Amino acid sequence: MTKSTEQPADRPARLLAWYDRHRRTLPWRAKAGERADPYRVWLSEIMLQQTTVRAVGPYFEKFLARWPDVTALGRASLDDVLRMWAGLGYYARARNLLACAREVARRGGFPDSESGLRALPGVGGYTAAAIAAIAINKLPTAIVTLREGTRALDRSLDRSVRDVTDKSSAGEAMWW
Repeated sequence: MTKSTEQPADRPARLLAWYDRHRRTLPWRAKAGERADPYRVWLSEIMLQQTTVRAVGPYFEKFLARWPDVTALGRASLDDVLRMWAGLGYYARARNLLACAREVARRGGFPDSESGLRALPGVGGYTAAAIAAIAINKLPTAIVTLREGTRALDRSLDRSVRDVTDKSSAGEAMWW
């Protein structure tokens, strides 16, 4: 077996290249090498909350055909948005979608930071992190938090396994 000469700094580029070759084609994703549109990313993230990709696809296409950008959506009536949303469920998402579109249009575009995104109506931490990472190319807080959480979980699991192993009459770790 040969030892890899890969440097840690090379890993993100290799991962992104792999992703570009193997990713699913979805209507809200930018093509390889293109910059993601914050409107499309935001719209898809809101629609995908508690809804499957298969269900969202046709709705996403209908929304884009009707409202091709956030300014157009911001001018829509609530009744029109709710009518187009019918079938996706969780109608608070549709109301927040419209409120957010109006705020983004009023500001002249999406904020360029995760904290700015979180301040928008209906945009929580996960959605802000996704938009920041995908459309604004910012390392989201969620990744930093995930790193810390993973370390804590590793320490906790190691301690738990040792506790269970020490208490096991057979001297073997029990997994459930």
